[in-house]
Amino acid sequence: MMMTHPAVLARLVEEYEMEVRLQAAGPHAPVRRQLEDVVYTLCVSTGTRDIDAALTAARERLRTAWLGGAGDVEAAVQGIGP
Repeated sequence: MMMTHPAVLARLVEEYEMEVRLQAAGPHAPVRRQLEDVVYTLCVSTGTRDIDAALTAARERLRTAWLGGAGDVEAAVQGIGP
């Protein structure tokens, strides 16, 4: 099984959390659709079938991932690293 890069997982988890906050502020069709897309992508990326399992798997992968030094991790999460 291919493993999704930790930086991609970090961005997906961050996007999911943002979409959940937006949805809580007021349900809107575009926000709901974006949330559904992120949930689907997280599930596919982690090989899971529901968002709770996907978040658990993504966070575990992020916790155990080796990306180099702390600066490298921050750069990768922000999408500015190699």
